[in-house]
Amino acid sequence: MTNSTTTAITPIIDAPFPQWQPATWKDYLACCDNPALEQARLFYHQGYLLIDMGNEGINHARFNNLLTMLFFIWFARKGQSFDELGGCVMEKPKRQAASPDKMLYIGEGSPRWQEGEPRRINLTQWRIPDLVAEVADTTIATDLDEKKELYAALEIPEYWVLDIRGERVLAFRLQEDGKYQQCEYSVALSGLPISLIEQTLAQLNQGNNGSAAFWFSQQIANL
Repeated sequence: MTNSTTTAITPIIDAPFPQWQPATWKDYLACCDNPALEQARLFYHQGYLLIDMGNEGINHARFNNLLTMLFFIWFARKGQSFDELGGCVMEKPKRQAASPDKMLYIGEGSPRWQEGEPRRINLTQWRIPDLVAEVADTTIATDLDEKKELYAALEIPEYWVLDIRGERVLAFRLQEDGKYQQCEYSVALSGLPISLIEQTLAQLNQGNNGSAAFWFSQQIANL
């Protein structure tokens, strides 16, 4: 590992919250191969690297797993296949990289790993995911700023931010000009109202993610 990589990584690990640091693509690749960062979530954009060590609290875990349950309930009802690859790194080599909380492929054609290949999704070889989501507890500022810009550059068609503390869901659709515009209905999930996701999250105040998922299943039965 080069000296430039070492100086870039150290303050990120020691900081109380993840911070973007100047870095090269070579620095990013060195982090991918660093055993000490095996559990970290990596992001790279416009010469800056973000290393999120992934030690989240109870609320983040509960919201994060609830979203997986909602995807399963929604697509099971539709009889539609999907693949959720949360935490996996996707990249456009030498340009951008990200490992979102949720990465959703709808239908066929999701990435398949082959022996001897890097354990990352190369978006020049595989199709772009239909939806990406971040669960924001302590990271709301970067999720709505730098990461939003990064996902637009990766051409992710739909991006969600689940704001735990604000108890809200912010959903965005990529426009023809390459910028996100907030939306009230999901295109990826066939017109699902974003407000219904918010209402489901609010159910966590009265129970757990299992009871919230059950409530969601009852509501979509009427859609």
